[in-house]
Amino acid sequence: MLELSGPLSAYVQKRLIFRPTTLPEDYQYRFDTKFEELFFDTPDGARLNALFFPQQQESGRGVVLYFHGNRDNLQRWGQFQEDFTRLGFDFVAPDYRSYGKSTGQPSERVCYEDARLVYDWLREQYPADRIVLYGRSLGAAMASYLGAHVRAKTLVLETPFDNIRGLFASYLNRLDVPFKPAFHFPNDRHVRQSTLPILIFHGKRDRVVPFASAQKLAEYLKPGDRFVTIPEGSHTNLRNFDAYHENLSQWLQHSPGI
Repeated sequence: MLELSGPLSAYVQKRLIFRPTTLPEDYQYRFDTKFEELFFDTPDGARLNALFFPQQQESGRGVVLYFHGNRDNLQRWGQFQEDFTRLGFDFVAPDYRSYGKSTGQPSERVCYEDARLVYDWLREQYPADRIVLYGRSLGAAMASYLGAHVRAKTLVLETPFDNIRGLFASYLNRLDVPFKPAFHFPNDRHVRQSTLPILIFHGKRDRVVPFASAQKLAEYLKPGDRFVTIPEGSHTNLRNFDAYHENLSQWLQHSPGI
């Protein structure tokens, strides 16, 4: 099959995958709970902005390393901390390069390297079996990469795709795509490689990441892993359903970890 390729194709794909909203350096985040800003300097000169929210129960269960979706910045994504801090987990979420106050330009390689940078910093603060890797949508790529390469308590993926080629093929309702993907983000390969306990959430009415794309990950799950389908769920509303919170709470509190 003839594939479209070249700089223009790569540029268009990058614009589709990464949809950042920048923030000025002096922007003041606004949340109704205690938080702290973090900054990470990368070896190649970029600077990553992240937010830290302490847990609310004085239980010290650990920390959730949260990789967010492909739009906006931490002013939006910071609000999701409450789903985890109320369960007794600290919450750390980095912005990708060019998002919010983070500098530089994202690529597949640097996304993985930056995720590892933040993870390595967390390992100085928490033992591996108290670190939860959580990825939502695009963030599933960074979380699953770490899940295949580091030690942690568990890997949780919300509205993930199998890989970029498979995601675009699902959009087009065909087996392959008529262009060369400029990005791969092989969540299927990383899920297959991971030895961590894995929990996946997906909604049947998701129009951003079609259910068929996520469902391909189910064949790589191990005994004890879980794929939770929310029939009425879309890409952005899974936390509106009791099934999401009930399964998340049960998994995080009882998952055996490493």
